[in-house]
Amino acid sequence: MDYQVLLYYFYTQINDPEQFAAEHLADCKALELKGRILVAKEGINGTLSGTKDQTRAYMTMMENHPLFKGIVFKIDEAEHHAFKKMHVRAKNELVHLSLEDDINPLELTGRYVEPKDFYEQMQQEDTIVIDARNTYEYDVGHFEGAIRPDVEAFRDLPEWIRENKDALEGKRILTYCTGGIRCEKFSGWLVREGYEDVGQLHGGIVTYGKDPVAKGQLWNGQCYVFDERLVVPINQVAPTIVGKDHFDGTPCERNINCANPECNKKIIASEENEAKHLGGCTIECSKHERNRYIAIHQLTAEQIQERLAQLEAI
Repeated sequence: MDYQVLLYYFYTQINDPEQFAAEHLADCKALELKGRILVAKEGINGTLSGTKDQTRAYMTMMENHPLFKGIVFKIDEAEHHAFKKMHVRAKNELVHLSLEDDINPLELTGRYVEPKDFYEQMQQEDTIVIDARNTYEYDVGHFEGAIRPDVEAFRDLPEWIRENKDALEGKRILTYCTGGIRCEKFSGWLVREGYEDVGQLHGGIVTYGKDPVAKGQLWNGQCYVFDERLVVPINQVAPTIVGKDHFDGTPCERNINCANPECNKKIIASEENEAKHLGGCTIECSKHERNRYIAIHQLTAEQIQERLAQLEAI
């Protein structure tokens, strides 16, 4: 394990995100790091990979920067880079909750709940645990008994909450997400909406999985991450598989994007089923003229027709 993957965020005031992003990209490239970093006036959010020396140098650089005093990094060891390139992009927001009046987590957020306390509290009566991620992330792994909001994107959560207000009122609400950044805003918004007892998993799922007390317990499946690893284990005590293959429903934890670039839907599929369906989530996507699976694997016209004929015969 010669490499490390860093996951982090930090809410702070960055006056010129465009300039900062350009300078930060140069710094990251100088360290030969690879990853994806978002910069906005409200702060920074990133995941990157490099050798242990490279990532340590980056952490030292950030910790010594006057804007990021107190920044916390979640660290995973890895055998190689988790990204192909290095990107640093300026955005209007770090996470988009589709609010007319945005939440500033430095001013309003739900109470932080440490992993060991989260483990205890989510088993108590009158407690509702809400997954603040996308549905495809939930389908790979989630806390036992957690609610899966029927939303395709984080920005749709407020509408879902308002539609289900009756089921939530008077309850303790616990929220969680991968590293914690989405819950900073979501939990703050819940407080602003009038919910009195709102907690967020401090450090997110990845921290919960490493906690020496919680040990990832009551987590089913794996955790979806936004790099080439795609999933990471969480439950140290009794790991399970909850993901189901998109095509046949069998247990599976392998994530892919639909090969149709105009669809790009995230699905769970075995290598065998991906090949059988030419990487498409539907027969229409399998037939798409710009099917990426066909291009990557350089399939012949005869091979394509053979597989499509098999699919149409099902």
